[in-house]
Amino acid sequence: MTAPGGPGARVLDDPELADFSRARWQLAEAARAEWLGHALSCEPADRPAAEAAISGLYALEGEPPPEFVWVDSPAAAAKLVPPDPVLSLGSLTRLENRMAGSLSELRTRLNHRIAFDPGPTYFEPPLPGILGELEDPGSPRDQEAALTALLTLGVRGALQHSIRDSVTATIKAELREPVGLGWYGQHEAHWLAHYDAHRRLGVHFGRESERQLDLWAETVRSCGWWWPREGVCVVTERPVVVRTEPLPGSAYGELRVHNADGPAIAYPDGWRAYAWHGTPVPAWVIEDVTTDAINTERNIEVRRCAVERLGWDGYLERAGLTFVARAPDPGNRDSELLLYDIPRAPGTIARRLLLAVNGSVERDGTRRRYGLSVPPWFDDPVDAAGWSYGLTGAQYAGLLRRT
Repeated sequence: MTAPGGPGARVLDDPELADFSRARWQLAEAARAEWLGHALSCEPADRPAAEAAISGLYALEGEPPPEFVWVDSPAAAAKLVPPDPVLSLGSLTRLENRMAGSLSELRTRLNHRIAFDPGPTYFEPPLPGILGELEDPGSPRDQEAALTALLTLGVRGALQHSIRDSVTATIKAELREPVGLGWYGQHEAHWLAHYDAHRRLGVHFGRESERQLDLWAETVRSCGWWWPREGVCVVTERPVVVRTEPLPGSAYGELRVHNADGPAIAYPDGWRAYAWHGTPVPAWVIEDVTTDAINTERNIEVRRCAVERLGWDGYLERAGLTFVARAPDPGNRDSELLLYDIPRAPGTIARRLLLAVNGSVERDGTRRRYGLSVPPWFDDPVDAAGWSYGLTGAQYAGLLRRT
């Protein structure tokens, strides 16, 4: 992992900040790389270490060490762990809820120590805007503010994008059913790395807080997802396959799950999840993509990924689509709208396909092509595009730009 070339570049390039930034950012990068390694590890779980750490967290709640039940995937755990009960006064005393409360209190103490606001969009504001608010970039106080912003974006935010929003989200999408309250083990790396980076830079959180933090950190280093319950804890092995690729346009080495030739994530018992450039998809998109499956798929994102898997030219040729009309896209003036007839399979309704280009630019500077299913009575691509937005063709033609 290299120094950022995006939003954080000013921190490293500004002469007034250079004295502290380069050396300290290297320490932060080392923390990020180490925790990313734990998050993506496919080595067998360190069961003794995981059980010791979880037992320590049980002890903080006044509970004896539990019986540990190890399973080979989150799907296997889902068969053992019932969904969360309806929240009631009684359920608040359950071990998992007490443990969640203790963790929340710990994070509050740690956040107060580093003046961190854990809002849902903490990593999204561009760092130059944050730095522009500094009164005196050379002062120790504002140097610390700049470093805090950089750690938030370049460590916590980067790992959240790479792990929680990609790996964890892909696993949860494939599970398709809720599993009771628990934790993600190695996939909790983003917030542990954030606090660890501050510790490496000299922040002291206090003996008791650091002891509790160390127990959570050990679960990230040693195991997969886990669910604590009274007297028993279900823990998963780590996956045996995790395939990722760099996220285009990322500033801090963010990754996304992707494998064009097989599962993006697989566990020892054979349970697997698939992803196409960061989007969770069913197995058929990767293993056995066909035009029939594409044409009957109702999820537009899955359909887009499947078509990209074939390539749009290959899809149009194999699907036997009949060209109907083309027109400049009023909402995306450098692109065209293409309208095709879709062959009607027995027992299905007649449809047409509108092929368009996304109005929003991707992080790598490109725009995605995508197909929309539209009613068969549209002969004008502009009318079909307007219908997809709930507009008439004339209203759509009046748009300055669509997204």
